[in-house]
Amino acid sequence: MDTNRTILIAGAGIGGLTLGVALRRAGFSVRVFERAATLRPIGAGITMQANAMLAFRTIGVDAAVAAAGHVMQRGSIQDQQGRTLGTMLVGEMAEELGAPMIAIHRARLQETLQEALGSESLTLGVKVVSFRDEPGGLFVRLSDGSEVQGDLLVGADGLRSVVRAQLLNDGEPRYAGYTSWRGVCEVPGIADPSATSESWGRGARFGIVPIDGGRTYWFATANAPQGGIDAPDSRTELLSRFSDWHAPIRALIENTQAAAIVRTDILDRPPVPHWSRGRVVLLGDAAHPMTPNMGQGGGQAVEDAVVLARCLAREAELPTALSRYEALRVPRANDFVVRSRRLGGVAQWENAAARWVRNRIFALTPPSSIRSTMRRALTFTPGP
Repeated sequence: MDTNRTILIAGAGIGGLTLGVALRRAGFSVRVFERAATLRPIGAGITMQANAMLAFRTIGVDAAVAAAGHVMQRGSIQDQQGRTLGTMLVGEMAEELGAPMIAIHRARLQETLQEALGSESLTLGVKVVSFRDEPGGLFVRLSDGSEVQGDLLVGADGLRSVVRAQLLNDGEPRYAGYTSWRGVCEVPGIADPSATSESWGRGARFGIVPIDGGRTYWFATANAPQGGIDAPDSRTELLSRFSDWHAPIRALIENTQAAAIVRTDILDRPPVPHWSRGRVVLLGDAAHPMTPNMGQGGGQAVEDAVVLARCLAREAELPTALSRYEALRVPRANDFVVRSRRLGGVAQWENAAARWVRNRIFALTPPSSIRSTMRRALTFTPGP
């Protein structure tokens, strides 16, 4: 595709920013539109696993991301008493694949990518509201009433993507059956800085992820009706559910500011076979929103961005480039959607007998099987 053409990106999340960086470094003219007036991400922390770091490496930002985050060495699945059910071979897989697992605050990750992109390509406080893909060109209407013309519109505008709604018209996301809370404990020394963990109980889970500066990102899930609202201080609700779980869960909740805790229902969408039509294509959560159970939502958006940029740079014709992008990305990303939803359903079981069997299966799974599963998930190649 001619690099003199202009590519418009809706959304400056992880996927949109990564795509902007990848396209600019390939020589394209890029404009990224973000509805937020300032990039102040909520949601606390995120892990960029080896596959995401390998993708970042292809566009030269992996070192900056690693420097802004925290390298993880060990990981585990536990029960609510803290007994280990399974071990994630984080350090060994990093060594084998040649890329670390980085835990990082979302704000720092977005700041790092925004710096790599450059302010001249990013417009804040304006969002894409609609598009017209006509024989005479692609026209994109913005929230300030203006209209811009480009050669390709990329919908990277998240779970409730405006671009997807017009492109696919497939309704609202689906509820997974459980809600989540996320926060960052600013008090250092409460959690082990070298290990991440997720503990499973009766219809509930609690995850602990050390990030930079001695801080700890944590998340909790619980089976609940959709649309639930906490009291003004979410810690009351959380302590009623998790106060008798193993250390340092109670301390993490108590030492996190109530205003910094975010409650979000867990949503995804059924996989679809195509993410593009004409001069419009989807990326990241706009294309394949997934539950967070495999920690791959952000990573798959990064993979999308790198592969899409590569296809656009290598293929002379836009339809060929988008077809190639879908061929390389749809099967892998959709597989994560299915597997992540399935894993979340198992992790949220309430039946005592079923949970006992589940825990025994995890405890008896050989390390070689865990390694093989992780290798498949964490290996990334941008394609031929």
